[in-house]
Amino acid sequence: MLRFTEDHEWLQLDGDVATVGITAFAAEQLGDLVYVELPKPGAKLTKGSAAAVVESVKAASDVYAPLSGEVVEVNEAAAADPASIGADPQGAGWLYRMRLDDVSAMDGLMDEAAYADISK
Repeated sequence: MLRFTEDHEWLQLDGDVATVGITAFAAEQLGDLVYVELPKPGAKLTKGSAAAVVESVKAASDVYAPLSGEVVEVNEAAAADPASIGADPQGAGWLYRMRLDDVSAMDGLMDEAAYADISK
């Protein structure tokens, strides 16, 4: 199940673990990414709180926790090469994985069609 937030994050659910990243639209708006700060594995995230930071030559932007849960893995390759996030934001450029407190909360997020309407 793929879902999107109004803050331009995407989530791909596998069981009770969601892979989280920024959308292609967000990556395009930011431009060339030069730095990323990821959450620590084991960190408890609350929906809407700052979870990561992506910095481009244009600006630094917070990446917000789309739902509440615990970080179980981070993408070390993306941290080592922030440009990879922009090159494949909804693939190899994922940021972190989190075990969701409530999987049913995914239902409150946008599907791809709804997200496409707000990211024009």
